[in-house]
Amino acid sequence: MSKGYSIIGIGIISFIFGLIFDLQGQSIVGPESSFMYANPDWITYGIQIMIGGIIIIGIGSVLRILKK
Repeated sequence: MSKGYSIIGIGIISFIFGLIFDLQGQSIVGPESSFMYANPDWITYGIQIMIGGIIIIGIGSVLRILKK
């Protein structure tokens, strides 16, 4: 497995975690007893993590293209 695929996988996982954090902050997903539930800070954190995931996916894609 090349580095590009590994980096893309990490980016996808980061994006999914950011999405979950964002949805918990918006009171859509998760238990009401969670400290993230209905907390606007976690909406912002989730968005930032999703953007980081997209950047990581982009880096992995560029590495895959350059290796060819």
